[in-house]
Amino acid sequence: MINKVNAFIKKNLLLKENATVIVGVSGGPDSMALLHILSSIRDEWNLKLVVVSADHQLRGKESADDLTYAENICREWNIPFYGTSLDVAAHKHNKKVGTQVAARELRYAFFAKQMNAFHADFLALGHHGDDQIETMLMALVRSASPEMLSGIPMKRDFAAGEIIRPLLCATKEEIEEYCFENGIVPRRDPSNEQTTYTRNYFRKELLPLLKEKNSNLHSTVQHLSHTLQEDEQFLTDEAKKMVNCVVDFHDKKEEVSFKIDLFKTYPHSLQRRAFHLILNYLYKELPKNLSYVHEEQFFTMLKNGHGNVQIDFPQNLKLIRTYHNVVFCFSSNQSQHYSYHKIMDIPGDMKLPNGITISAVYTDSPDEAGSSAYICNKNSVALPLHIRTRLAGDRMSWKGLKGSKKVKDIFIDAKVPLNKRDTWPVLTDNNGKILWLIGLKKGLPQTEAKDGTYIQIIYKKGTVQEGKHA
Repeated sequence: MINKVNAFIKKNLLLKENATVIVGVSGGPDSMALLHILSSIRDEWNLKLVVVSADHQLRGKESADDLTYAENICREWNIPFYGTSLDVAAHKHNKKVGTQVAARELRYAFFAKQMNAFHADFLALGHHGDDQIETMLMALVRSASPEMLSGIPMKRDFAAGEIIRPLLCATKEEIEEYCFENGIVPRRDPSNEQTTYTRNYFRKELLPLLKEKNSNLHSTVQHLSHTLQEDEQFLTDEAKKMVNCVVDFHDKKEEVSFKIDLFKTYPHSLQRRAFHLILNYLYKELPKNLSYVHEEQFFTMLKNGHGNVQIDFPQNLKLIRTYHNVVFCFSSNQSQHYSYHKIMDIPGDMKLPNGITISAVYTDSPDEAGSSAYICNKNSVALPLHIRTRLAGDRMSWKGLKGSKKVKDIFIDAKVPLNKRDTWPVLTDNNGKILWLIGLKKGLPQTEAKDGTYIQIIYKKGTVQEGKHA
C-alpha cells in the first residue's frame, strides 16, 4: 500500500521535498497507518515529521489513553510528539454549538497553532476512500448543495500551509490489512461500531452493498469528488466576485442587502452560490433544518415578489423584499426601531443611531444646496432645531405643493424600504414643522427671510439612502 499512496501523493502534488509535515494522529488505524507510511517515505522526500494529537475528553480515561498510546509510538519511531487536552464541553456551552462542531473547532485551532509554531508546509490527516464514499452519500441524502456533494478535498489551504489527505486512494479494508502486516495494534473507539450514528449506519449497512456492485468504488468516487471540487471552486470564486460587487455588508455581521435588478444580471448558477455565501456569512453554524426549500423560496421571491415580501428562515433570519431591494437580517434587529428625539446644537455634529452624521453651522455665505444639505435663514425658523424619528400623522409641505402630504405617503412614493422608515431622521423647527426628511424631501420654513445669518445642515451618508427628490 505504501507504493499506492506514494504514487497518489506524486500524482496530485500532495507533498514537496524538504517539507515539514504535521501529522494528526488519534491512535486509530487510519491515522496510525498514515503515520507509518509517511515515516517509511520520509527519507525519499526528506520530510520533517511532527505528530500532534488531541484528547477531546469525551470518553474519559479511554481517550486519555489514546493520547498516551500515540505518544509512546512516536517515541518508539523517533518522531516528535505534541499532545493536548481540549475542553469540548466548555466550548460547546460558550459558543452554543453542537458537540461535533465544538470538537472540530478546537481540534483545528490546535492544529493551526502547531502549523504556525513549526512553520509547517502540510497537515496530513487520515481520511480514506471509504470516508469519501460515506461523506458523499450522506450529502446526497441530506443536502441539495453541489458544494456538499463534492466530498472531502484531498488538499486545501490551512493556516500557513495546506491540509493533505494521502489515504483517500485507499479503502478501510486495505488500511486494516496494512496495520496487521506491519504489526500496528491501533486503539479502537467503541462508538464507531454503533449504527445509531448516521455515518456508522452508512459504513456498516450501505457501503458493503454498493461495493458488491463496484469493488473499485472508492477510486470512482474519488475521481468524481476531485472533478466536482475543481468545478465548484471555479464557480465559487466567481460567486465571491459577484458578491463583492453587488452585496452591501452592514457594520454588524447580522445584516446584508442588495439591489434585485443588479443581482439578477448574473447567471443563475452564480446567484445560487451567492445566496449560500450570504447564508454562510450570516449564520455562525448553518441550521440543520435549512434546505433547498429555502433556496426555492428565495428565488421565487426574486421572480414574483412585488412591493413588500417577507420570508422567515431558521433561527429568526428574515428575508425582506422591499420594492427593488432585498435585506437579510435577524428579527431582533428589526424589532429595534431606535426611536429618538434630539435637539440640534448649532454649530455641532450629531451621530444618529442609524449611522449617519449631521453637521450644523451658522454662515453668511452658504454653499449651494445639494441633496445632502439643507439651508435656511436663521430668522425664518423657530429655534432650536430638532432631529427625531417619524411620528404617526406626520405631514409636510414644499414649494409647489398645495396643502401638505403625509410622510408615510412620501416614503411609499419614494419606495423607501419598510425597515428604514422608522429610523429615518426628520428635521423640524421648535414648533414641530418638518423642514427636511433628511436626504429625501425638503420642506419650507414658516417665513422666507433673505438677509442675515443662514443655517447650513449637512448629512454624511450612512444607512440612509438618497431618494429621487431633494
